[in-house]
Amino acid sequence: MGSLSIWHWLIVLLIVVLVFGTKKLKNMGGDVGGAVNEFKKAMKDGQISDETDKKGTTVEGEVTEKTKN
Repeated sequence: MGSLSIWHWLIVLLIVVLVFGTKKLKNMGGDVGGAVNEFKKAMKDGQISDETDKKGTTVEGEVTEKTKN
């Protein structure tokens, strides 16, 4: 039960390509890459908005409650 060899990985890759097809894999790769970029952007924007509000003052745990009219 050692580590998988290159032949095992090639067989797994072949099966994945046969099941999903190359076009579907390409689309999934693009979707995953886009999701990672959006996540990084959101994390960066979240850090900036958590540290300061629009007036430049520090905001710590401010909670607002929405009420229905």
